[in-house]
Amino acid sequence: MALQHLAPPKSPPDLTIPSSDVTVTVSCIDTTSRLKLPMSLMLQPDYVGHPELTGPSLCFLLDHPSGKKILFDLGVRYDWQRLPSFPKFRENAWGIMVQKDTARILQENKIDVANGAISSIVLSHHHWDHAGDPSTFPSSTELVVGPGFMETHLPGYPANPKATLLQTDHEGREIREPAFSDAFKIGRFQAHDFFGDGSFYLLSTPGHSVGHLCALARTTASPPTFIFLAGDASHHAAEFRPTEYLPLPALVPANGTGEDFRNVHAEQSAVKPFYNVTAGFAHSKELADWTIAGLGEFDCQENVLLLTAHDEHILDEQAGMEFFPAPLNDWLEKGLAERVKWLFLGDFEGALRRREEGGEAFTWGVYP
Repeated sequence: MALQHLAPPKSPPDLTIPSSDVTVTVSCIDTTSRLKLPMSLMLQPDYVGHPELTGPSLCFLLDHPSGKKILFDLGVRYDWQRLPSFPKFRENAWGIMVQKDTARILQENKIDVANGAISSIVLSHHHWDHAGDPSTFPSSTELVVGPGFMETHLPGYPANPKATLLQTDHEGREIREPAFSDAFKIGRFQAHDFFGDGSFYLLSTPGHSVGHLCALARTTASPPTFIFLAGDASHHAAEFRPTEYLPLPALVPANGTGEDFRNVHAEQSAVKPFYNVTAGFAHSKELADWTIAGLGEFDCQENVLLLTAHDEHILDEQAGMEFFPAPLNDWLEKGLAERVKWLFLGDFEGALRRREEGGEAFTWGVYP
């Protein structure tokens, strides 16, 4: 049954995804990373009852028919106290918890990491909560990074005292930076066909950091379905929902109606996202805003499941998400996108209650 929206949806844009009969098997790995960071530094406005970004740092295993296995991101390394940024974490009292490295999770599930079962690790970007610990993989496992990554972020610490990555993250292994150009785009993003068969694309999604990548994995061929791996192009679903292509629905999986949450919205809009990224949290706010708008163009497609790395709501029992080693390729058949898409509205229930009490649902912080 089709959702009833608070505004007429515009027709989704054509993403111009090439056709292919080749798919990859996609699994979402709960890396055991859990984060608790101040929201106001990253996103604005400050909504009552939602002062912190809390959630996982997910990564993804992709299994190609050739037998090659690749990872998209690694989560947080188990020994994160070794990171050059550790004094900053301690000073700001950030909440960081990790039980296992991703390599260990894979080994425990009979994937022979030590003997090169993972051919490539694609890093969405250089930040500590995604780069994990590549040194737990053999030198035969290459690193694949986005445009400008090598020039901007290498060498690692301590060779470069200002680096956020460690030298041990990349020493002794191949680092590959694929070429991107306007000659091949999917949606608004420059794209790279990773295997050359249309099963898995890397997308250049600048703004959050230099070299940031997203990915698009083909999960079924007929009908064609895809999973969009968003990395840190967005940190919360309310950055790219709702949109003119996907307005707020009348009925939502939260303690309130769509109309209630529109009234909480800073612009009382049913077609604009609730949050905006702050300038201080982006390498380029202009590019970050452009990329986030592009996420909305994928998110509104019925055959695309968009997953961000830090979405705590897909951990909810209500979401019904299946994690590694289970595959996600039947996500459309199981209705996963419909279940998870609007769960984030629960984060604004505190603001809704405050408004009902006659108070202000949000304030604008000092971070532009």
